[in-house]
Amino acid sequence: MSDLTAETYPLMPLRDIVLFPGMVAPLVVGRKKSIMALESAMENRSLIFLVTQKDARVDEPEQDHLYSLGTLATVMQLLRLPDGTIKALVEGKRRAIIVGAFEGGAADSFYSVRLVEALDTDIEREDVPAYLRELRKAFDLYTQTNKKLPREVLKSITSLEDPARMVDLITSHIQLRTEEKQSILELVSLPQRIAKVLEILYREMDLSEMEKDIHAKVKKKMGATQRNYYLSEKMRVIQEEMGQGEGGDDLTELQQAIDKKSLPKAVKEQVAKEFKKLRQMPPMSAETTVVRNYIDAIISLPWKKKSRAKIDIERAETVLNEDHYGLEKPKERILEYLAVQTQVKKIRGPILCLVGPPGVGKTSVCRSIARAMGREFVRLSLGGVRDEAEIRGHRRTYIGAMPGKIILSMQKAGVINPVFCLDEVDKMSVDFRGDPSAALLEVLDPEQNYAFNDHYLDVDYDLSEIFFITTANNLHGIPAPLQDRMEIIQLSGYTEEEKLHIGLDFLLPKQLEANGFKSDEITLNDKAILEIVRRYTREAGVRSLERTIASVCRKVARERLKNKEPKKKYRISPQAIERYLGVPKYRFGLAEEHDEIGLTTGMAWTEVGGELLQIESTIMPGSGKLTITGKLGDVMQESAQAAMSYVRSRAMRLGLDADFYQKIDIHVHVPEGAIPKDGPSAGITIATSIVSAILKLPVDRKLAMTGEITLRGRVLPIGGLTEKLLAAKRGNITNVLIPRENERNLRDVPQKVRNSLVIELVDDVDEVLQRALIIKTGETLFKDVSIESIYNDFTLSSHNTPAQ
Repeated sequence: MSDLTAETYPLMPLRDIVLFPGMVAPLVVGRKKSIMALESAMENRSLIFLVTQKDARVDEPEQDHLYSLGTLATVMQLLRLPDGTIKALVEGKRRAIIVGAFEGGAADSFYSVRLVEALDTDIEREDVPAYLRELRKAFDLYTQTNKKLPREVLKSITSLEDPARMVDLITSHIQLRTEEKQSILELVSLPQRIAKVLEILYREMDLSEMEKDIHAKVKKKMGATQRNYYLSEKMRVIQEEMGQGEGGDDLTELQQAIDKKSLPKAVKEQVAKEFKKLRQMPPMSAETTVVRNYIDAIISLPWKKKSRAKIDIERAETVLNEDHYGLEKPKERILEYLAVQTQVKKIRGPILCLVGPPGVGKTSVCRSIARAMGREFVRLSLGGVRDEAEIRGHRRTYIGAMPGKIILSMQKAGVINPVFCLDEVDKMSVDFRGDPSAALLEVLDPEQNYAFNDHYLDVDYDLSEIFFITTANNLHGIPAPLQDRMEIIQLSGYTEEEKLHIGLDFLLPKQLEANGFKSDEITLNDKAILEIVRRYTREAGVRSLERTIASVCRKVARERLKNKEPKKKYRISPQAIERYLGVPKYRFGLAEEHDEIGLTTGMAWTEVGGELLQIESTIMPGSGKLTITGKLGDVMQESAQAAMSYVRSRAMRLGLDADFYQKIDIHVHVPEGAIPKDGPSAGITIATSIVSAILKLPVDRKLAMTGEITLRGRVLPIGGLTEKLLAAKRGNITNVLIPRENERNLRDVPQKVRNSLVIELVDDVDEVLQRALIIKTGETLFKDVSIESIYNDFTLSSHNTPAQ
């Protein structure tokens, strides 16, 4: 060390850089104290002390955050940048060491520090020339291996006469960590400093040779198809050289996961084969990702894990009744299944299909079934699915291949025996990519689904433990082979009494909670709920009823805030309903106020439940033309033509001329012309309407009817009887006529609906006309005409020619 007197200089800490004497370096300075120190040194033309921080993350370093030895430097140039920082060009002059504490350092000033110069020692030692000769040779070799250093730098440095300056400049051009450079800066003994730099140069050259060897090994292994993965191969060889082995921890964890997973024998062999292939692949190969995803898909699937819930029939029945009112058939079937399960160890999962109009609780009852059975629940919506691969998966040859939705849903379930809801099974479509309903044949077949083969997995997966439940709005959209594999349970719409019960006990409490009300803050009595059901909704389910109750809650909430009565309780009467919901949307009661001529009430089935259908007929002078309007389908138009043929065949019995139809035109119209209508069940309704118009006899407005007509006047059975009778009850109809062959379906109609209607069974249209048309007292509808006289009128003239 120097014995010179200590002097005071401005101090500027450096981050991640060590400045050596003789080194010129540009610095970008942003800290306020550092800028002030630079400007002071520039103004006073004095030196500045640059010392490196021990931790570059410290923004306001104190004395203990800095090394004690640094470099005195001159400020050659200062340039202020637009962002407020300063770019400085500095040149290191000589080493110096801190003595004493920092001075200054207030918020508006920089640190000053007392220093003594750290002079080089052992300069005159006899081994210094030998060290210098070896240093020049080593640096020459280093520049040959490190192409980043220009040859001009080598010449300019090795030509220096000052040994201390030469070794410092060489050090500044070697890429080293900050701590290592600082340790060289602190070596004031020149021979020690040269020896340290020589050691570093030889180490760096050895590392460079090792890199070349690794590069050569990698290049040798690389084929034409693997050139794109050069960098990843290089990384792998580096790991091998460092003794980390191939694959790293990732494959080890995967191997442990495979060993831990309980898999069937065939699946375990398949996974072992794929894992062996994965070990031999380059990490960044595209095929590696495919194999890894395949193994992950198999590991994430449940193969043997089950939900082990204790079967309690009474609890299951309680849960089902808590969640849903009505729906007796599906509840009964579930309880039967649970009862059988208590008696046998293994039973194949049933496959139910709940068919009914929207809003009757098909999907939500599936969730309740899972809760009642203590099983996991998964739901898969099939609405709009049109690709067979969405069910069975894609083969792994395709880019982005993945398992089908069945397997993905099983991954979510986590067990092999969940309750699996296949929603909207009638909404699947077909296109050039295949038929997804055909793919479901294997899934929903108890004889096959124990070995379901997904294209992606390509191994058999057991679906036989699953409790499958499908839902649909109608059976027309479900192919017959798929229907054959399922147990169909028809769900009809709710009656008024059921809607009243559901509204009071389920929907009202749910909406009160959803809208922030306590249970006693809004009260709707039975009559208020019935008012909503009758005049503001017209549906088979209860979705619209729930939305309407929610609307009442929202309007009450707004009224409370508007009147600044946040704690007021409301009792809403039927009279107040109109104030909250506005003008009623529907008229409750009979469709017609009076018995009309040519106007008959029929009953129709739609996807949203039963509906009443008004059919109008009128006659005009004409030439026997039959016009049918109302956007009717082909089947319904043919029913109208069959009805007209029946009327013509009964002309004389009805007291009409045989050629009556040639003098008139008949127009049959079904109102709500924008809505498509089809089906044969309006046949007797059309026939009654035509006869009423021709004979000018009114039709009983309190009566509705349904049935298919034949040319002989027979009444054939129809479908959707329960929904049609519910519609009749909603429309305040008192009497209904149905085909006699539908008598067997009456047991499926709720008892309350049967008791509220007078249901009459008919075999032919003659009975229908006698019951539907209002005839004056003492008159009869049909005339007593002999069969011979009827057929004589229709006998061809050629048949009456006398024999020759």
